[in-house]
Amino acid sequence: MRLMARFAAAVLLLDQVTKVIVVQWIGLDRIGQMAVLPPWFNLRMAWNRGINFGLFAGEDEITRWALVVMALAISAWVWHWVSRHPQGLRGQVAAGLLIGGALGNVIDRIAYGAVADFLNVSTPFWDNPFSFNVADIAIFLGAAGLVLFTGEGKSGRA
Repeated sequence: MRLMARFAAAVLLLDQVTKVIVVQWIGLDRIGQMAVLPPWFNLRMAWNRGINFGLFAGEDEITRWALVVMALAISAWVWHWVSRHPQGLRGQVAAGLLIGGALGNVIDRIAYGAVADFLNVSTPFWDNPFSFNVADIAIFLGAAGLVLFTGEGKSGRA
């Protein structure tokens, strides 16, 4: 449980620090985009009011708060599930990644009304219209890790 909590806290901290740097210090919300290693990696501001790729997006407060409640419920369920069914090292890390990422995006929805996405990866032949953030990476890796490593090496403690 401590390992899961540590990973969740680390992801949450890293996610929020990167968002403060990009939104507050750099002002990407005002300038829109910044070339870093064009065309491969750029900072491109996007306010995501939905889930991945803007699915289920809505401008209304009901959608915003429904997504907050859903993310909190999923995080609580994963925490409860891992505490009742101890996982091995990789399962706990995966759960921590997912929880930390979900909570990072919850903070955005509460603070900004939407999730701050700003990482953009493209190629010379394809301009990717989508942006993502550290929390999104952690959620993806955490969900994949739970699928792959659930039940592996149940030790009970880490």
